[in-house]
Amino acid sequence: MKGTVSICCLLSLLILQATAEEEDFTSVIRDRSHIDETLRLATEEKAGDYAAAIQKLRKIYHTAIKPMEQAYKYNELRQHEISDGEITSKPMVLFLGPWSVGKSTMINYLLGLNDSPYQLYTGAEPTTSEFTVIMHGEKIRSVEGIVMAADSSRSFSPLEKFGQNFLEKLIGIEMPHKMLERVTLVDTPGIIENRKQQERGYPFNDVCQWFIDRADLIFVVFDPTKLDVGLELEMLFRQLKGRESQIRIILNKADNLVTQDLMRVYGALFWSLAPLINVTEPPRVYVSSFWPYDYAPDTSRELFKREEISLLEDLNQVIENRMENKIAFIRQHGIRVRIHGLLVDRYVQTFKEKMSFFSDPELVFKEIVDDPDKFYIFKSILAKTNVSKFDLPNRDAYRDFFGINPITNFKPLSAQCSYIGGCLLEKIEKAITNELPALLSSINSDKQPGLSSCEATGCGEKPKNRYRKN
Repeated sequence: MKGTVSICCLLSLLILQATAEEEDFTSVIRDRSHIDETLRLATEEKAGDYAAAIQKLRKIYHTAIKPMEQAYKYNELRQHEISDGEITSKPMVLFLGPWSVGKSTMINYLLGLNDSPYQLYTGAEPTTSEFTVIMHGEKIRSVEGIVMAADSSRSFSPLEKFGQNFLEKLIGIEMPHKMLERVTLVDTPGIIENRKQQERGYPFNDVCQWFIDRADLIFVVFDPTKLDVGLELEMLFRQLKGRESQIRIILNKADNLVTQDLMRVYGALFWSLAPLINVTEPPRVYVSSFWPYDYAPDTSRELFKREEISLLEDLNQVIENRMENKIAFIRQHGIRVRIHGLLVDRYVQTFKEKMSFFSDPELVFKEIVDDPDKFYIFKSILAKTNVSKFDLPNRDAYRDFFGINPITNFKPLSAQCSYIGGCLLEKIEKAITNELPALLSSINSDKQPGLSSCEATGCGEKPKNRYRKN
């Protein structure tokens, strides 16, 4: 009996000692100076130049691209309406991944919110049930999702289409922070494999897709205990198709493992994700521990810090190139709108050519919509314009589009001209080929003040062939 008591006492002492050591370890706060240095938060930005470029971009969009959007109801096909808030918004960084892998802790660490009243709640259990948008503001306050969606100056008004149940799960946090002056962070609920999106009360996958489509950088976070890829996570990676360049995969909490175990976990994560990411190059996996306390002893401290700085450099690149990315995004959107206008114009022309006095309009147009290849609608667009076949939309989408919008509601492009405003097609083509590239060139020239115009462009001289022998 005495032996049993002594063993229990010994175990209690060992547990207390281990707890004390853990508390001593977690009380050591890691240096965060490299975050400010890598993201250059101490440097002042040229706010005036950025604001002027944004105003030019808004003007090009409203005068050249939006008129064709409205004339041919592009938003009903793509369901992606670009608002002024989206044009003027800061770059968005989206955090995705399974539950309790450290997404909220990582945001707290990057912003230095730990042990403050405003830190995001974290825990070992699934804690984040809302979509939390952390953005810049003059003072610290929370903003309800209903208010965010109702404010037209923000870029979140389209989220109303997901219903009131979702808006109750959307929350914004404003705070005066140097990083948030340049970027907006979005924390998402963790993916739980045994919970279907119907149980959440709103279309979880559709909401994730909305944020994915607008994110400039996507952090997909894992930890060593949650490497299994289930149906929900597989669906998420399906939604990320085409956005591989924006994805950064993070293996968090890496200092919980010794080096040998970490190598095994890294290989297991790589093996699980390889089939889901359809790229020729293997995905880059960043290995570190993103939380405020010091790394565990006897771990690869230097490696973790280098990995962290490398990830921060990627974030800084997105911040510095935000204007170029926004111009490229608007130009890509303009190309899609132009293609849509050309296709609707071709449908209208084909319908008029096939109609006769005795024809039934519904039967004629049904034949055209059901088999557009028979009337060379898509092929004629490729033959007459510099359009890539990979940019053409899905043909079945136009069957639904014209089911809602009768063909007789649209005018051909040749009739979409006015004496004062000009022609819609000419304006959007001018924006795509001249105005947006010129705006992009002006931004890039400001970034290279040391180069003269001749050094940057060659002044039209023929470049020398380095590989040709003289």
